[in-house]
Amino acid sequence: MTTLKHDKIVFSPTDIDLSFSPLKLGEEHPTYLLGAFNPGMTRLPNGNILLMIRVAEALSNPIGKNHVSALRWNKKNGFIVDTYSKDELDLSDPRQILFKKYLPTTVLALTSISWLLPVEFDEQGEEIIKIHYDKIISSSKSYQEYGVEDPRITKIGDIYYMTTCSVSSMRQSSTLYMSFDGLNYQLKGVILDHQNKDMLIFEGKINNMYYALTRPLGSLYFAESPDSEFLPGPSINIAQSPDMLHWKPVEDFMIKATNNSNLIKVGGGAQPILSDDGWLVLFHGVEKKGEVGIYRTYYALLDKDNPTQILKIDLVNPLLEANDELTKPFKDLIYLNDVVFTTGIIDADDDYLVASGELDMCTRLTRIPKSKFKI
Repeated sequence: MTTLKHDKIVFSPTDIDLSFSPLKLGEEHPTYLLGAFNPGMTRLPNGNILLMIRVAEALSNPIGKNHVSALRWNKKNGFIVDTYSKDELDLSDPRQILFKKYLPTTVLALTSISWLLPVEFDEQGEEIIKIHYDKIISSSKSYQEYGVEDPRITKIGDIYYMTTCSVSSMRQSSTLYMSFDGLNYQLKGVILDHQNKDMLIFEGKINNMYYALTRPLGSLYFAESPDSEFLPGPSINIAQSPDMLHWKPVEDFMIKATNNSNLIKVGGGAQPILSDDGWLVLFHGVEKKGEVGIYRTYYALLDKDNPTQILKIDLVNPLLEANDELTKPFKDLIYLNDVVFTTGIIDADDDYLVASGELDMCTRLTRIPKSKFKI
């Protein structure tokens, strides 16, 4: 793996004042901050770095003798608490609640609910300048009843576009926010429907069209041909749009797990940015281990004029993996292992500054030399 000259945890749940939480459930239902991770990343007009951090908040006492409680939002009452009988649930994955009575259909609730916190750093990403509690983004629509997750920010011209994953009983969809200053965002609604997440908008138009990487999901996949190099399952695809609101999929998939790697699936990471050698794409790959798996970051380079053409890809040697040394100060907060999830990248002179979620708990910034990505 690449030798990293700057690699550290820059934000964690301990940096957040819980009194600013949008949940406001009162003393009857105390909560705690499970994670501050998976940030969207961009530069503000003043040159400072903005990390739009996903904050996961959970009930302090969700499990009783015979019941399990979970958080949800609705338009009438705001954030509320639902209660379920423990014997009808599978709790083996700490991130979610699986309802056994609906099997083989997979029906879930979440053990936490997510909202977004804008945190402004200096130009180098070394020092927190301001935590913008007054600009928190949280559930406001019916399709966000289980929260707003995993922001990715792309700046094109003077406009900031932020995609998020909105989770509800209706759909798990990609939604779009827009801003003219990088701090104040307006929700534009659902732009990719059910079972679409990890949407990454390219930082720039190509042939006068917007492009994005997508990752459609589903419970059913069909077998590859016996001699195929690819594994069946979810893939990173590509779509194009004339206006950022209406997206048409490109017919062929882009990136998929292969037989010569240890990966079982892949998914989006940071927004694609234009390097000297093409569009640089950081994405995640998952190796099977336990209930959750091992999440690492990989990369690909796409042709600058035809992003459906892959110029270089490495599915064997990870760019980033979880680093136990970085999270030693937070050992009492750790509930997952072996997870790094990259969600942002910006230019930093001879390097790229890369933002990731570490262990679904805290935020990691890493400098990677641009020379790493030469063809």
